[in-house]
Amino acid sequence: MSARHPDQFANRHIGPDDNSIAEMLKTLGLNSLDELVDKTVSHQIRTERTLKLPDAIGEYAALKELKATMSRNKVFRSFIGMGYYDCIIPPVIQRNVLENPGWYTQYTPYQAEISQGRLESLLNFQTMVADLTGLAVANASLLDEGTAAAEAMHLCYGAKGREGKNAFFVSDLCHPQTIAVVQTRALPLGIEVVVGAHEKQSDWSKFFGMLLQYPGTTGEVLDYSKLSEAVHSAGALVAVATDLLALTLLKPPGEFGADIALGNAQRFGVPMGYGGPHAAFFATKDEFKRQMPGRIVGVSRDVSGRPGYRLSLQTREQHIRREKATSNICTAQALLANMSAMYAVYHGPDGLKRIAEYVHQLTRTLVEGSKQLGFKVGTEKYFDTISIETKGAANEVITRAEANGINLRSLGGNRIGVSLDESVTLEDVGNILNALNGKPHGLKLEQLASGLAGGFSGGLQRSSKYLQHPVFNTHHSETEMLRYIYNLQGRDLSLTTSMIPLGSCTMKLNATAEMYPVSWPEIGKLHPFAPLNQAEGYAELFRDLESWLADITGFAATSLQPNAGSQGEYAGLLAILEYHKSRNQGSRNVCLIATSAHGTNPASAVMAGFEVVAVACDSNGNIDVADLRAKAKQHSAQLACLMVTYPSTHGVFEEAIKEICEIIHSHGGQVYMDGANLNAQVGLCSPGEIGADVCHINLHKTFCIPHGGGGPGMGPICVAKHLAPFLPKHPVVKISGEQKLGPVSAAPYGSASILPISWMYIRMMGAAGLRKATQVAILNANYVAKRLENYFPVLYKGKNGMVAHECILDLRHFKSVTVEDVAKRLMDYGFHAPTISFPVGGTMMIEPTESESKEELDRFCEALTSIHAEIKAIESGRVDKQNNVVKNAPHTAEAVISDKWDRPYPREQAAFPAAWLRLHKFWPPVGRIDNVYGDRNLICSCIGMDAYKP
Repeated sequence: MSARHPDQFANRHIGPDDNSIAEMLKTLGLNSLDELVDKTVSHQIRTERTLKLPDAIGEYAALKELKATMSRNKVFRSFIGMGYYDCIIPPVIQRNVLENPGWYTQYTPYQAEISQGRLESLLNFQTMVADLTGLAVANASLLDEGTAAAEAMHLCYGAKGREGKNAFFVSDLCHPQTIAVVQTRALPLGIEVVVGAHEKQSDWSKFFGMLLQYPGTTGEVLDYSKLSEAVHSAGALVAVATDLLALTLLKPPGEFGADIALGNAQRFGVPMGYGGPHAAFFATKDEFKRQMPGRIVGVSRDVSGRPGYRLSLQTREQHIRREKATSNICTAQALLANMSAMYAVYHGPDGLKRIAEYVHQLTRTLVEGSKQLGFKVGTEKYFDTISIETKGAANEVITRAEANGINLRSLGGNRIGVSLDESVTLEDVGNILNALNGKPHGLKLEQLASGLAGGFSGGLQRSSKYLQHPVFNTHHSETEMLRYIYNLQGRDLSLTTSMIPLGSCTMKLNATAEMYPVSWPEIGKLHPFAPLNQAEGYAELFRDLESWLADITGFAATSLQPNAGSQGEYAGLLAILEYHKSRNQGSRNVCLIATSAHGTNPASAVMAGFEVVAVACDSNGNIDVADLRAKAKQHSAQLACLMVTYPSTHGVFEEAIKEICEIIHSHGGQVYMDGANLNAQVGLCSPGEIGADVCHINLHKTFCIPHGGGGPGMGPICVAKHLAPFLPKHPVVKISGEQKLGPVSAAPYGSASILPISWMYIRMMGAAGLRKATQVAILNANYVAKRLENYFPVLYKGKNGMVAHECILDLRHFKSVTVEDVAKRLMDYGFHAPTISFPVGGTMMIEPTESESKEELDRFCEALTSIHAEIKAIESGRVDKQNNVVKNAPHTAEAVISDKWDRPYPREQAAFPAAWLRLHKFWPPVGRIDNVYGDRNLICSCIGMDAYKP
């Protein structure tokens, strides 16, 4: 008997068992998975290497090993601030949102009719941000505060930079990581960033915008009203990085002239997580709403005239606008935005204000206690952060504090910074004073605190109301909150309901064992700027992942900093840019991109300062090698790189990929490989061996970090040896190596707290498990393609008639229905639609992943086969071409049970077109949403929902 544990995780992760695999192979006329791979993946690119990964272990053993590693982290009380705070996560939100697959396995809400729950929650988030910042419109979250500030600079540049201005002012009161990210973003665009004290600047004529921090990084609460007037009179815009909790007491930025407000919603019920993921917020004046980055949730109406939520202004999205996009943002932080929105719903305006007053009261207590002990407090007007002048070197106080489990911020010389939060107690204040004093403080803190009011009294008190909508004033008991969360969850389709077969989005299993560690305090409670000796567990995990990912991709080095696929693209392109500069070839600025590429590719290239030149695709969906060769030759002296997705966006392993890489290299360029489809490579081939120089990895696709309704994501980059020196560094935390590139994310390791998910996946799968997962992903896609090819032609196939891990079905030959009609009808069968109209209009791109069982694939194929029969009935004239079961989809429960049923088909066909639906039926909560109406009548706050009259 083998000593190996019989319950192997790979058998849980991979949906089809051996019998199912054999049946599916038989359908394809094949005998083994190896034969499948031989017919699908060219031998020219197949790897001979065995991945150098540790042997697979089971869930229990992996959790035990990770627990031992992460227990090396030291969970101190961190009062460092700089935009990161400990907080109290309401258990009802932690258990039922953060830890609930009904919330973390949803996809981005592009199919609005089955996304109404999370869209409502994101609308709550937008309303919360708009109300607290005092601005007209907010988006549904960005990645982090640093990148949100960079996006603000970009908006200002687009609005005012055309007037010939090329400088952006950044206050030295901003957080250092924010300043650094803005500087990184500005460099390739040729924007001059001036960092300094705003009070010393009198001439604003050369600036197109400015960034302020309110309160400042060391706690100062300043009145920026006159400064805003001066900047506006000079024709520039004002962006303000701010704190949502502080704004419950302080005058909001919109009331003192800010055009943009941004920041991090982390302290609204999201763990610090050693830097992320957290939901950044971004709000602006109404006049700039069409230039605002990211997604906006709005209110429209369905076919019956009832209100319905949707993503508004979708033509701004990067995948449509491509190189003309205002941002390359693709992933947001939807799950974390939903947590912060729920936090505001649970506490309401009065509860949030009480929390803010409590924090401010304890901060005042710390100030008064410090003064009574003879210390000078350098911050006159403050909310929760102060600077204190120590009597000796600041490091002595910081060392004493660390010896007692406390982290304080060094401000240099004899100054320390202290930031308090809602988790702080009087005992914590006393411990800080003890560290400051070097001995017991001897003060009566309870008595001292009771004599101090919690309200802000610095002359910038807030007088305007906020969060007046009923949703923020109803669900304050846990019973009501629990029901509200599950009410919204029931209006969404997630992986808990059925497969989500989106091409290039890889909605695979997010195993519970992978998700479980995210809630451990030794993962969630670390401040990203805590001393490195307190994060030794994280350091080991980073080393493992960097090594494993480099081995999987065939590269030499890895950066875990990019906190989204779009940021990984951007970081990879900047590495190429800096590499060329280091060789005195900074004039290389042309980036070749195939017309089939993901929209983030051209958007990222433009952001990185490149000129985009499109390369044609041939009739089979492959890169047109002749056109590539001609374009590379034409731009040889200026050629910087090629961006290529592999397997192609058309779902095929291109035979000429090595030749393509060689062409680029022969003209002095670099090859950037988009890792969106790495799911089809792991264990079979690798970007480095194929010929690429850099590749970003969507950990939320290939390595199981869940999509969370549109985020979080992670986009690490792996690079060849010559690009390793150009990986991103960080201004606060030293990252090992010789990195020369500034940071692309606010935290040194991006969204660190979700990296254990991918660690667990790789550790439990091992090399053999990962290879089999790739094989089965390819098998499942080919099985679906084979079962459906007689109904919906497969648009692109490889040389042997096979597809990669996804397939594109062509619906363009139908005259009476559109691909969108089919997408909506799939909802009646209980399925999320595949990717529609990308990369080819009128098509469906299906990626079943390796996690779906044969039974689920068969149900999906039966649903599409049944819909095909419904389409043929329409096309033949047997049913009305407009009033039919496909055009009227999806069908709500309300419509089906209505006394008025005037449709020429039975209710049963509308609601129960397949037998399995009688056992479990997901009801779309609204009918088909009118997208055009929503854009023409933009409403993107909760108030609008009540005001709307159907």
